[in-house]
Amino acid sequence: MRLLFLLFAILFCCRATAGYAAGYGVARSATPVLNTPAFSSVFGGRDGATLKTDRCGQVRELEFIALAGTPFRILAELKGTTAAIYRVEPDDYPTPAGRSLYVDSRFIELRTTAPTPRPRNLPPAAEVVVRLKGAIGNPYVWGGNVSSGVPVLAGLFYRGGALAKGDSRLLAGVDCSGLLYQATDGWTPRNTSELVAFGSPVPVAGRSALELARLLRPLDLIVWDGHVVIVLDRATTIESRLACGKAGNGGVVTTPLVRRLEQIMGTRRPVDVWPGGRARGVFVVRRWYGMEGR
Repeated sequence: MRLLFLLFAILFCCRATAGYAAGYGVARSATPVLNTPAFSSVFGGRDGATLKTDRCGQVRELEFIALAGTPFRILAELKGTTAAIYRVEPDDYPTPAGRSLYVDSRFIELRTTAPTPRPRNLPPAAEVVVRLKGAIGNPYVWGGNVSSGVPVLAGLFYRGGALAKGDSRLLAGVDCSGLLYQATDGWTPRNTSELVAFGSPVPVAGRSALELARLLRPLDLIVWDGHVVIVLDRATTIESRLACGKAGNGGVVTTPLVRRLEQIMGTRRPVDVWPGGRARGVFVVRRWYGMEGR
């Protein structure tokens, strides 16, 4: 009888673990989502003080930062160095082909049933513009979409306590689509691969830079799979640009609209509809604000 009881307990434990691995969770706060489960090697490293970056100062393992309230489907639980790591499917971000996505379990509140989607409330256009302007000078952070970064990383991975505000080890900054994602409270798609078909197309094929400038409206997107430039007003664009090797490695900058169009059109031509995939040498313009119900 005792043997049967032990066998039953083992079987029950295994079944419970399997069910748990296919559960759900919600981001407690801003949550880094990586394409590797090796969180401790990215944050802190061997000395507990280092952020793993490439030659341009970027964390290529960072996919994006999930906002508080973002739901996840938990596919598996892995043993981490300091905490369990979950392999997940985020509600707000498509898993790239051939990759898996991971979060540190300490950022996640577990749920037994599928959580409701994160509330999405698009700010007024004027507020979006104010937020975009407020990000000018922010550093470029690959996968970043929170200017203030993730302060709790200091206590979880780095030795020596709190880090200064804006410290790059806290992922403080934004990339190109992250700039827009932050300004819209996560209402817009997080990646340029989705932004190329977001909203409605603006007919731009065959037009010159000056002709294009006359067509564009504030918050229109000049976009291709890999980068997005936002029309800030009738005369100016804003974007977060990676400038590898330069001081700070780039960041959020503004440029006169016609000049930026001429720069882009030196290597790319405007087309009305994105041709698909990572097409080279072209860009589209997408109008999305005010088109939500169409």
